[in-house]
Amino acid sequence: MLDKLQQLEEKYNDLEAGLGDPEALKDQKRYQQLAREHAEISPVIQAYRQYKNIQKQIADNKVLLADPDPEMRDLARTELAELEQQKDSLEQKIKLLLLPKDPNDEKNVLLEIRAGTGGEEAALFAADLFRMYSRYAERKKWKVEVLSEHSTGIGGFKEIIAMISGDSVYSHLKYEGGTHRVQRVPDTETQGRIHTSAVTVAVLPEAADVDVDIDQSDLRIDVYRASGAGGQHVNKTESAVRITHIPTGLVVQCQDERSQHKNRAKAMKVLMARLLDLKRSEQQAQISEERKSIVGTGDRSERIRTYNFPQGRVTDHRIGLTLYRLDSIMDGDIDEIIESLGTYFQAQALAETK
Repeated sequence: MLDKLQQLEEKYNDLEAGLGDPEALKDQKRYQQLAREHAEISPVIQAYRQYKNIQKQIADNKVLLADPDPEMRDLARTELAELEQQKDSLEQKIKLLLLPKDPNDEKNVLLEIRAGTGGEEAALFAADLFRMYSRYAERKKWKVEVLSEHSTGIGGFKEIIAMISGDSVYSHLKYEGGTHRVQRVPDTETQGRIHTSAVTVAVLPEAADVDVDIDQSDLRIDVYRASGAGGQHVNKTESAVRITHIPTGLVVQCQDERSQHKNRAKAMKVLMARLLDLKRSEQQAQISEERKSIVGTGDRSERIRTYNFPQGRVTDHRIGLTLYRLDSIMDGDIDEIIESLGTYFQAQALAETK
């Protein structure tokens, strides 16, 4: 680790020299690249320099342990204990900073929420989850754009797909994919019995054109008349679009916009994100068939979280976290869950590097 840090510091010094060179300003593209690299490794270098400074202080205090003055020796022992703790803490921090970054962390996400077992109650909870993520996005000052929705008559969603755009959205939401279970008494339940329903959530990084190469000859594009809400318009124009990716069999449809062009653009966004997710899942399966976790394999059939309304609690089964403030969580206050999941999976990644 120390060898790697030394090499990084040399690179950091070279980058600083490059940024200070007046000639570098003449090539703005090159200058921006240098500035980006400098910013990326800066936190590691600052921590490493702190670490070296603490090592020097430890060495100095060890010399003082042989001082003839007993007060000086006691002071050195006390400082040594504190410095050793700081050193251990910094080592852990540096290891985390050196972990390979997920290339998708800075990306926007495609959020897909679908009602599972539980019928109408599952559809209502799908709407509740969408509101939860929308409120969380609002707190983060992110933008939420609904790309496709299949609503039910009483305010639920059989399926809703939205693009969430903003600062590092994927890094926050990437562990939300999976089966979310709800336990509550439905409004239609006359006996007061608790029902259990399930909703699946998929979080896909937005695909850029460079991520997915789509051959137009592999696509079958059908247009048809939209159905559902929309007044007379739905019977007059063929604005709805269905795109089939023939090699994989993936089908995407969009009918929310009045313009066929806009529906096609939205459907292509969804298709590209799903193809990227499929590509990543295949790559991950090749890298490690043994990793069965929902995050590692992209398998979304596993129950990850339970929302128990009668007890007012939320439990994330992957990390054993239980919180008794369901109302605030359903209102989008999910930072504690998001941060706890990030810490847990970082620790897992660290363990795998040993």
